[in-house]
Amino acid sequence: MASVLRSSTRCLLTVPRARHPSRFIATAAQAPKREGDISDAFASLSGMNFEPLEPRFAALKGRLIAGHEDAVHASWNHLLDSLKDEISTIAELGPKIVPEIDFADIDNASERFHLAHLKRGVAIIRNVVPSSDALQLKQDLRDYIKLNPHTKAFPADSPQVYELYWSPSQIKARSHPRLLKAQRFLMEFWHSKDPNALVSSSHPIIYADRLRMRLPGDSKFALGPHVDGGSCERWEEEGYGRGHVYDAIFQGHWNEYDPWESSCRLPVVSDMYQGVGACSAFRMAQGWLSMSETGPNEGTLLVNPLLAKATAYYLLRPFFSPKRPAIDSTGEIVTHAFLAKDNWTLDSQPTSWLQGATPGRGQELNTILHPHLSLPNSMVHVPRVNPGDYVSWHCDTIHAVDRVHAGQSDSSVLYIPSCPLTERNAHYLARQREAFLNGTPSPDFPGGKGESEHAGRPNIEDVARVSDVEGMRAFGLAEWDSNGADLTNGQREIMDRANKILGFYT
Repeated sequence: MASVLRSSTRCLLTVPRARHPSRFIATAAQAPKREGDISDAFASLSGMNFEPLEPRFAALKGRLIAGHEDAVHASWNHLLDSLKDEISTIAELGPKIVPEIDFADIDNASERFHLAHLKRGVAIIRNVVPSSDALQLKQDLRDYIKLNPHTKAFPADSPQVYELYWSPSQIKARSHPRLLKAQRFLMEFWHSKDPNALVSSSHPIIYADRLRMRLPGDSKFALGPHVDGGSCERWEEEGYGRGHVYDAIFQGHWNEYDPWESSCRLPVVSDMYQGVGACSAFRMAQGWLSMSETGPNEGTLLVNPLLAKATAYYLLRPFFSPKRPAIDSTGEIVTHAFLAKDNWTLDSQPTSWLQGATPGRGQELNTILHPHLSLPNSMVHVPRVNPGDYVSWHCDTIHAVDRVHAGQSDSSVLYIPSCPLTERNAHYLARQREAFLNGTPSPDFPGGKGESEHAGRPNIEDVARVSDVEGMRAFGLAEWDSNGADLTNGQREIMDRANKILGFYT
């Protein structure tokens, strides 16, 4: 803490509360979400069925492709051909398709890693945190949970995913200098067509997420293929449409869609329905820090390494219907004929289906609703991870968890996404800081009293003891230095705006 306090940088410990109460309260004023757990974020975990949405979605779909119908149909056919080739490669390589790099090498990443990460949207960085430190984080978590047996978790009768955001282990891991450097490395794969866009991929902010400590034999946390960052919002004009993120796809040019362009994502509203667990911040990637040795089928992560092509498919799927069903009159499954291009036609009258999308819940995918993705073949396990490894996947990436944990030991991770400094994220950071001070859940997540009554919950002084100045800034507890060297005009401006939002400027 002393090193932070001696710095010329102002931090919340040294700035009188009277300097910023109005801004601080204004950004934290949004009502918290209702109470719940991770099951409330997904229809499948909540026992809901997927079904057509309200009629306005049919009209919305019509507007999205109006004047581009022929191009969309042609691009769909091209996409189906391309998917077949890619899925064959994925099925053959399995986990080997996931690019890996050691933390020691990220300053000199190979061209091979660079290209693979851009194409696949997923990566493992080995040895981000020393193994012994990662194991200690897990033990400290167990101690914190034991000290607070009233901690909410899913499922309640056999906890696997805990509603914890402010445990000492999470605080320490999120601001770890090596983790922040790894996130900076991953976010700098993004680019902006606007050189003055108010986004800095070089300055990660902390986004407080949950943790998983999955036990052998568990089958209740069986979260199938899904995408974070909203569901219906991806089609809605007041959602991702605000930034025209997917216009190329809806205009019949999916091969021109760039999943790594950041400026178009700045206006996006990814949580239009105040979903419990829906993400309102701009997360460039979700990620987790492993606290255990875990391999395929041992309660770990599966990813779909198609990225741009899979995104195009799940966005275009609601515009097409099969002419003939997958099962013929004799009850036989006719896979080849069902999947054939000539069996799929662009709907002349759009329906209100957004396959797998439910307002306020995550986007989910399955083999019935998204047959051409061949999910049993295109969803692959990440390779075996060790304590201290960091796994990251792009915000458009389809991912899942093992339906059954068939391993012999726990599969434990801290969810730690990579989020850039933006104006929207600065507002989120101010609200999140208030939640931290109160011990309530992070703003995007189920509300309630959270850890406000937990013994051993860290305070600002505890954060300062385990964080350097970059960690404090990432947490919204210290002022960003907009006078630093080698900053773009856009970076300087977003830092000044963030400092004002966070109360360091009047």
